Amino acid sequence: MAIVVVGGGARGAGKTALVCGLIAALPEFSWIAVKITGHMHGDGTAVREESVAEQGTDTGRYLAAGARRAFLVSALDAELGERLCELETLAGPKAHFVFESNRVLGLLRADLGLAIEPEAGTPTKPSFALIERDRHASVRRAGAGDEEKFLAGAQPEFLLRDFARIPGWMQEWLRERLNSAGARQLRR
Repeated sequence: MAIVVVGGGARGAGKTALVCGLIAALPEFSWIAVKITGHMHGDGTAVREESVAEQGTDTGRYLAAGARRAFLVSALDAELGERLCELETLAGPKAHFVFESNRVLGLLRADLGLAIEPEAGTPTKPSFALIERDRHASVRRAGAGDEEKFLAGAQPEFLLRDFARIPGWMQEWLRERLNSAGARQLRR
């Protein structure tokens, strides 16, 4: 099972778009996509499965992008481990997960962590320190007129115009990384 975590430094950074881009670009993984939030939504269920593929919610967007299943997990830090156990029971033991969350890295290790870097001068969420610590690559928006590109190095960086559209060269890098990932469980 592969575990991917997409985190960001600020609200509105493009995390949902990048998760949707990954799901669409790598359909062979039959993703279970999970958004983790500290706020209760909807009917008050802590682990809620989305059933409608639509653009109105982040989890609906995951399904519209091709996720096999999508969940919204509402939990404070103290409850998150228990909610991940519930999620693992619902999803099954061999699921491939993509998480939209910084906080989940306090409880599990990702096979692939992608950090969306905040724009200069943007206040950064305290939880961003978790994805900064565990990232395998950074993702930034390409500026107007800038070329999309891959900057290799110890901390690779992807410059993308549209996070929802993953270029072929990034897909290759992602597949190589994920295909070499070992079997893991959600809990550390």
